[in-house]
Amino acid sequence: MQRYETNLDEKDMKGGSELLGGDLDLGQVLAIQPTAEEERRVLWKIDLILIPLMGAAYFLQFLDKLALSQATLFNLREDLNMHGAQYAWASAIFYFGYFAWSWPTSYIVVRLPIGKYIAVSVFLWGGALMCHAACSNWSGLMAARFFLGVGEAAIAPGFTLLTGMFYKREEQPLRQSAWYFGNFVAVLLGGLIAYGIGTINTSVITHWKLLFLILGAITSTYGLVLFALLPDSPANAIFLKPNERAIAVRRTLQNKTGVMDMGVFKWSQALEALKDPQTWLLVLNSFASSLANGGLTSFTSIITAGFGFSDLKALIMQMPQGAAQIVFLLITSITVTFIPSARILGMCLSTMISIIGLVLIWKLEPENQAGRIVGMALAVVYAINFPMSFSIITSNVAGFSKKSVVSGLLFIAYCVGNIVGPQFFLASEEPSYPTGIKASMSGLVLSVFFLLCLYSYYTWENHRRDRLYGLPEQINMGAELQDELSNRTDREIESFRYLL
Repeated sequence: MQRYETNLDEKDMKGGSELLGGDLDLGQVLAIQPTAEEERRVLWKIDLILIPLMGAAYFLQFLDKLALSQATLFNLREDLNMHGAQYAWASAIFYFGYFAWSWPTSYIVVRLPIGKYIAVSVFLWGGALMCHAACSNWSGLMAARFFLGVGEAAIAPGFTLLTGMFYKREEQPLRQSAWYFGNFVAVLLGGLIAYGIGTINTSVITHWKLLFLILGAITSTYGLVLFALLPDSPANAIFLKPNERAIAVRRTLQNKTGVMDMGVFKWSQALEALKDPQTWLLVLNSFASSLANGGLTSFTSIITAGFGFSDLKALIMQMPQGAAQIVFLLITSITVTFIPSARILGMCLSTMISIIGLVLIWKLEPENQAGRIVGMALAVVYAINFPMSFSIITSNVAGFSKKSVVSGLLFIAYCVGNIVGPQFFLASEEPSYPTGIKASMSGLVLSVFFLLCLYSYYTWENHRRDRLYGLPEQINMGAELQDELSNRTDREIESFRYLL
C-alpha cells in the first residue's frame, strides 16, 4: 500500500477526523493510497454485504406496498364496506404519510446515525402493516395506511445517501439499480406469495388480514437485522476491518459530493438546493412519473382481473410485470455504467416503452387478453427510472445537507404524484379505468420532456465550466481532496462536472 502526502492544515485534519467518527483518523485515511487489488477487495466486500441488506429491505417495502392492491382480491373492500372513491383515497393516504415525513427525514438523516434510523423505521413500518389486520372500517384503514407511509419515508432517501458514502460516482448507477432490484423482485414474486397465502385453508381469519400479518411480521423482524448490520458510514461498517474502513473512506473522497459532511445540517446548502435548476427538473420529473406510479401500483390487481382472469389467477398474471422490469433494469443499468452520458437518455427510452404499453392497454380490444398482458408488463417499465434518479442525486449533488434536501424534495414530489394519480382511476370506470390510463400516459410524456431539459441543462453547465475553469482533468489530487473536505456544493466547486 503506497503513502500519499497532503498539504491540508491542522484545522481541516481535526474537523475531518471528527466527522469520520469511529476509530478512524483523517490523517490515516489520507496518508494511504490503496493498490487496485486492495480497492477491488474492499469494493467486493461492500457489494457482498451492503447491497443485499438494502435490496432485501426494498423488496419488503414494495411487497408491503403492493399488499393493499392484492388484498382487494381477498374481499378487503367488501369487508370494510368501501364504496366510491374510498379505495383510491386509501391508496393515496399512504403517500400523505410519506409526504409528511419526507421533509423531517431530510433533516434527521444528517443529524442521527443513518443506519440505525433506517432500521428503526423498518421495524415500525412492519408494525403499521400488521395493524391493517385490525381494521374494521375505512377510517381505520386510512389511519394504518398513513403511518405505514411515515415508516417507509426514510428508506429510499437513506439508501440513496448510503450509496453516495460507499461508492464512487461512476459506480453508483449500477449499485442504485442493484438495491432497487428488490422492488422488481417483489413485483415478480409478490403475486406468487399472495397466491400462496390465499390458498391457506383457514376459517379463523380472513385471507386479507393474514396477508398483512405475515408480511408485517417478516418486515419488523428484518428491521432488527438491519439494526445489527447496516452501517452509518464506511468508517463504522462492522463488516470491514479497520484498514478496509480507511480504504472505503479514501476511495470515495474524490466524489466531491460531501461524504464527510455528516452531523451538521447546513442551512446555506438547503437554500442553494431551492435555487438550483437541477433540483426542480428532478422534482418535476418525479411528480410526472409518479402520476402513473400511484394509479398503476394501486389498481394493477383490479385491472389485471378485468382482463378476464379469476382473482387468484390475476395475482399470478402480475409476474410478467416484474420480469419486464428486471430485464430492462439489467439492460439499462449495465449500459449506463459502461457508456458515458447514457443515463438520462436511457431513462427517456424506458419511459417511452411504458407509454407504448399503456397505449396497448387502452386501445386493444378486450378479447385480446395476451396483448393487454404484454401492455401491462411494458407499462410499468418506467419504474426502473427511480434508481437512476437516485443515482443522479448521489453523483450530481454535492454537499451532504444539500443532497438530503434535494432527496427530500424529490420524494415529496413522488408522494404528491402518487396522491394525485389514483384520483384519475374512477370507480365508475372499473375495471378498465380509461381516464386513469390516459392520465398515466400524460404524466410519462411530461417526464420525458423534463428529462430532456435536465440533459440539456447539464450539458450546457459542463461546457460553461470548461470555458471558465478549464478541464477537470487538470486538477491535481491534492486539490481534489481539498474540494471534498471543504464540504462545498456542486455549484461552488469549480472542478465539479455533472454526469449525464
